[in-house]
Amino acid sequence: MSESIKNITQNIAIAKPWLGEAEANAASRAIMSGWVTQGPEVAAFEQEFAAYVGASHACAVSNCTTALHLALLAVGVQPGDEVITVSHSYIATANSIRYCGAVPVFVDIEPQTFNINPLLINDVISERTRAILVVHQMGMPCDLKAILDIAKQHGLPVIEDAACAIGSEILWDGQWEKIGKPHGDIACFSFHPRKVITTGDGGMITTNNSEYDKQFRLWRQHGMSVPDTVRHGAKQVIFESYPMLGYNYRMTDIQAAVGREQLKRLPEIVERRRYLAQRYEEMLADVVGLKLPSEPTRAKSNWQSFCVRLPEKCNQSQVMQVLLDAGVSTRRGIMCAHRELAYQIESWSCGVKQKDCECEAGSCKLLTESEQAQERAIILPLFHQMSQEEQNGVVEVLKTACQV
Repeated sequence: MSESIKNITQNIAIAKPWLGEAEANAASRAIMSGWVTQGPEVAAFEQEFAAYVGASHACAVSNCTTALHLALLAVGVQPGDEVITVSHSYIATANSIRYCGAVPVFVDIEPQTFNINPLLINDVISERTRAILVVHQMGMPCDLKAILDIAKQHGLPVIEDAACAIGSEILWDGQWEKIGKPHGDIACFSFHPRKVITTGDGGMITTNNSEYDKQFRLWRQHGMSVPDTVRHGAKQVIFESYPMLGYNYRMTDIQAAVGREQLKRLPEIVERRRYLAQRYEEMLADVVGLKLPSEPTRAKSNWQSFCVRLPEKCNQSQVMQVLLDAGVSTRRGIMCAHRELAYQIESWSCGVKQKDCECEAGSCKLLTESEQAQERAIILPLFHQMSQEEQNGVVEVLKTACQV
């Protein structure tokens, strides 16, 4: 490896949020207003977010995990129910189902898109199935049309884990539409710093169902019957009540103020990420055995992550170490919840009855594509501020690593 490449590739992060003076000023505005918890900035962020994705309602919450939890509760998921989803996702997806006392039923992924394989869903639907929770993995939209057709046949609601997918689009009835419209029943987003836009942490729930939205707003604030913003501005004394068990799942006004500025940046961020993804595709096309991510004609990814499958001869950890030694951060393929120690204790299913299962702990014969994606793929650096020189360096080091 040349010394010039080593210099170029020093300390290239896997991701960086794009924040600046506009976000700092917005946070200061909220702080100086004296109203720093859920308030007018949250309300404005919700309205602007709903308008951006084309949803009737958007409800801000503390993070995407809490968003998923409330979404599952809203569609009626209860203890003992089953929710069809993927193991190949951040563990929060499966955890949100367990928070409801329900059992995640894991379906394998399509190797090309890293998303749930619609052809396998019918096989695991049972009398206990209450919902389908799909993931737009790494910002790549899943095959929603096929999934919704199956859900409609069985009368099942569909929740979209769109944690990574803000700004992604799908071709719907001949028109490009934003993920989050929503096309299923509810969509849930994350504003973690690893995502395309950030509020430090935070989440958003979008829906066209006004009853769901009403429930979200009660649940996120302990089930309080009268929001504190209403009580604060009232001309008469108001006593709130708590008619239901709720949660402390609120977003702060400081976060929302930052989010409003991030939302303004989103079109530029997505355009830049798509450009960088295209450059990766062009520069890595000649690496023998390296499989690049596939964007179906029905989808436009925001490229929250650029994930490649290594050639068969390559060892994942060794390739990642070569890159790290050159100052390039990477991550292994997306985790599989069923392989984690927590899910050797927590309940889950792959559709096979436990008494009939012959798989070893931490593996599943029906989830081989998910497991191979975790073991054979790596995520390359991609962020708005990434220069062409930095990207060129990443590519050269990766090509060198694949030859080791």
